Amino acid sequence: MSRVGNKIIELPSAVTLSVDAENVVTVKGPKGSLSQAVDRDITVSLDGTQVKVTRPTEQKRHKAMHGLYRALINNMVVGVSTGFKLDLEIIGVGYKATVTNNILELNLGYSHNIFLAIPAEVKATAVTEKGQNPKVYLESSDKQLVGDVAAKIRSLRKVEPYKGKGIRFVGEVVRRKAGKSASKK
Repeated sequence: MSRVGNKIIELPSAVTLSVDAENVVTVKGPKGSLSQAVDRDITVSLDGTQVKVTRPTEQKRHKAMHGLYRALINNMVVGVSTGFKLDLEIIGVGYKATVTNNILELNLGYSHNIFLAIPAEVKATAVTEKGQNPKVYLESSDKQLVGDVAAKIRSLRKVEPYKGKGIRFVGEVVRRKAGKSASKK
């Protein structure tokens, strides 16, 4: 029994959902429109403001698809109504971040600056306050896309465990290691 798949999705008042003949679910709301192709075995039914996802049998594959597509549809509903936000913090002396025309420019201690093109669906802002580490804020209606962009930015300078320098999520706890200890004589 899929606990996630059996949950009913409540549509907010400003969100509309439609399912076409090819089993493609389209969700429209104030933050945009998203669509997702659903496996032909899974049924998506709309009853007023409630969306129900059902499976035909108790096969392992159907159970897995049941929970997956219910979670994807729920993420689309949340995305077009409230959106998703991820905050990244850049820690290191001289590390900087700026955003110009959806191009993120990062100075991460390498011999050159890194330029990263941000997709049009993701809104990126970089803030540098005096005495604070630079922060990059990502916002989008697509949860997967904003997560992919954040993962790409983090991969440019991974957090190292000795000094804690690198790019991390705001509030992320990094396990620190002790450095070399003095030799004993």
